[in-house]
Amino acid sequence: MTDLLVLQAGRDALMLTLFLAGPILLVGLVVGLLISVFQAATQVNEMTLAYVPKILAVFATVAILGPWMIGTMVSYTTGLLERLPELIK
Repeated sequence: MTDLLVLQAGRDALMLTLFLAGPILLVGLVVGLLISVFQAATQVNEMTLAYVPKILAVFATVAILGPWMIGTMVSYTTGLLERLPELIK
């Protein structure tokens, strides 16, 4: 196994992680920003108002994108297992 193969496998794993986590983090960021603007405009400082909608939005995002995320992870894992003999050399 060469250094290049190890670096490529690590880079691919990190890129997949960012690719899968990106939409969830983006939804959490947008919902948090909208809630912050609402709280600043109405001067309502309720703590549950900040967390509950974000949790629900992230849960809905995972529920909607879950099949795609699982398919992407299975595809990556299958490819990695198929390349395993090449990586072990």
